[in-house]
Amino acid sequence: MIIHKEGYKIVFGLTAILLALNVTLSRFFPILTIFIALASFIIWFFVFWFFRNPKREVSTIQDEIIYAPADGRIVAIEEMEETEYFKDKRLQVSIFMSPYNVHVNRNPTSGKVNYYKYHQGKYMVASHPKSSTENERSTLVIENDNGEIMLRQVAGAIAKRIRTYLKVGEQIVQGNELGFIKFGSRVDLFLPLDAKVEVELEQKVKGNRTVIARL
Repeated sequence: MIIHKEGYKIVFGLTAILLALNVTLSRFFPILTIFIALASFIIWFFVFWFFRNPKREVSTIQDEIIYAPADGRIVAIEEMEETEYFKDKRLQVSIFMSPYNVHVNRNPTSGKVNYYKYHQGKYMVASHPKSSTENERSTLVIENDNGEIMLRQVAGAIAKRIRTYLKVGEQIVQGNELGFIKFGSRVDLFLPLDAKVEVELEQKVKGNRTVIARL
């Protein structure tokens, strides 16, 4: 298991702080040494686990297949009026990521990045319906021979740092990393209305593994 690059400073910094804290406290409170060490390990392991980056590749690269861009749970499948880019009705499929999920975001399909915009915003719970349009978020539009789809990274109540690695005009490959969201968060997909959805509400999904829809 490797650590994602977004976690390098945090994990290594936390390691140094906890080591120094354990050495200092063990001198003054030797009877609590084991308890302090155990508590420190639990904290360290949680942070390490959050920034884990398991290696995953899509089984077959197919532009008409939309793979899950993140690990999590399906919290919305509905027709929505998309007002930022398409300005028409789209099929929205939303994935909620708890702090225990892998938080690496991956390209759901291959194509060209036609649009990118970062929005400052609120920090409501990511499962809230309004979080998609009112929370801190980044919006991407990807185009290939099957048309355009939108992907939106949404920060949650804890997450306040969205990372998006793609740029407008860039050609991207299905399954490669597109970004990272720190702590609980959400990813929304906006698909054509005739897309064939292959997931259900409350279903658990895995990035690069679960097929969300077919175009």
